[in-house]
Order: sequence, then C-alpha cells, then structure tokens
Amino acid sequence: MNRHFFARRELLRAGAAGALLSLAPRAFAAAYPDKPVTMIVPYAPGGQGDVFARILSEQLGKHYSQTFVVENRPGASGALGARLVLRAPADGHTLLLGQTGEIAVNPYAMKAPGYDPLREFAPVILVGDSPLVLAVPQQSPYADLNALIQAARAKPESVAYASSGTATPGHLAAAALALGTKTQLLHAPYKGAGQAMSDLLGGHVDFFFSSASAAMPHVHGGRLRVLAVSSQQRLAILPQVPTVAEAAVPGFQFSLWGGVFAPAATPAAVLDELNRSLNAILADPAIKSRLENDGAAVRPNDRADFARFVQSEAQKYQRLVQAAGVKID
Repeated sequence: MNRHFFARRELLRAGAAGALLSLAPRAFAAAYPDKPVTMIVPYAPGGQGDVFARILSEQLGKHYSQTFVVENRPGASGALGARLVLRAPADGHTLLLGQTGEIAVNPYAMKAPGYDPLREFAPVILVGDSPLVLAVPQQSPYADLNALIQAARAKPESVAYASSGTATPGHLAAAALALGTKTQLLHAPYKGAGQAMSDLLGGHVDFFFSSASAAMPHVHGGRLRVLAVSSQQRLAILPQVPTVAEAAVPGFQFSLWGGVFAPAATPAAVLDELNRSLNAILADPAIKSRLENDGAAVRPNDRADFARFVQSEAQKYQRLVQAAGVKID
C-alpha cells in the first residue's frame, strides 16, 4: 500500500510540475513589460518609420499602462540603430522599428553592416506597407511613363532621378526600372526624402520614386504629377494611374515597409504577446485609418507571416543589388 501511495504522490508531483512549466511562458508574458520599453527608429524624426513608431508606442503605453518611448538613432543607412538594439538585453524592452533598408538591403549593399538581420532579429509584426509613386514636376515634358522611357533610350543618362540616398527603396526601384527597360538613368542621391522632394519640385531632377504620403499633398496642390505606381495593383487614391508592371516592367513591385523587430534571443512568449497586442492595435478602426490615410496598407499578420515576408524581400533585394551593382560606402 505504501508503495502505491508513494508512486501516486510522485505522479501528482510530476503533473503539478508539468502544469507549472506549461504556464511558465504565459506567466512570463503576463509580466511583460515590467519596465519602460524603448522603440528605436534608425532614422531621423519625420519619416514613415518614425510615424509608425510613435503611433504604436502611444497605443502600447495605454494598453500596458507602462512607458513606451521612441528614440531616433540615425546613421549608417539604419545600421547604427539596428546595432544598438542588438546590444540591448533580449527581453523585449528594446525594440526596433525596422524598415526595408536596414533589414532587407544593408546586408547586400554594405561591405560590413555589423549585423545579420535575418539571423539576429526576430520579426514581430509588419505594421504597414506603402507603395512608391513615380512623381514628376507638373511642368515635366513627360506625359506618361512610356515617354520618359523613350527619352532615356534616345539619350542615355539624360533623364535624372532623385533618391533619398543610395540603396534606399526609391533608388532601388529606379535601378530596377532601368534594368527592366534597358535604359541608363542618372542617379542623384540626396540626404533624405525632404531634399529630394525639394529638388524635384524645383525641376532640378526629372522624377522621384517617392512615398505616396509625401507626394500626394503636392499632387493635390498641382505641383506634381504621378506617372506610375510601384504596387501590383493601382492605388485607390490614384485609380487612373497605371502600375509600372502594367505600363513597362512586368512583375515590378516595390514598397517602403516598416515593422517591429526584437533581438532573436527574446523569449517567444514575449514576441507572441507583442504580436497579439500590436495586431489588436492595428485592427482598431481609428488607428488603421490614420495609417491608411498616410498611404500604408495595414493587414493582420502573425510572426510567421512577417518572417516569410522579410525573407522574400531580402531575396528580392539581394538579386537587385547584385544586378545593379549598388554599394553603400
């Protein structure tokens, strides 16, 4: 009888231990966050990533009744901020608002970025995905994309385009356009989208693959025209404007996207908790509307969805960077 009693007691102990272990990840997540959280944006204030980070941090602070702060750490094409996140403890209290450049482009365009985004970062959630628009000044002689391409073919490097910097999505979209149309376009890199837009408005360059949110106020104001959009489908706000894919280069698709990342060693329970909370925030009609009015497409996604997206983007940009010979000094 004693033997059966002790065997039964050991089974009960084992079951209790198993129950505690099964609850451990949920309990860990329930304790998160237990101190202020910093979301690092590896660019200067005012860009799309900065807008995403500030909206999310405000809402996360309310959701968790905890302090969430945004810290802008520009430099080295986003690599500086990315490296800072990786030097922080992997506990979910330091996050990266990562975008196309520092996640999908830098590993292939920079000689030594100092980090491996696909290995060292855990994708948490895709916040928004914004198409680019090929904008020209209102007084441009090019009535449509075909006219611009024909001019570039007739006289190589006679058509100049602005970008917000080497290896940025706008630069790479124009490089893909040149490769796809077998033309030679003249690249004029600027230190930021603001300078690029200013020179486009002044007529100093012929076109700029801009974010829709930055271009549309000037389109409405009669200072810019849009010849094509970089998405697979036409934009609801520009239904008469063709995609680059339908007008010139089949399969053409480029966007400026942003998402939340954490160091890869961050506990899965914390990553899942963040994904659930952020999906709920992004599903809020008021928040969704704010982002969509700024030109971003917002859709529910889990961590696996986002990881697949990041992998496909990295593969696309690796091929393009190599084909176009793009290098960040």
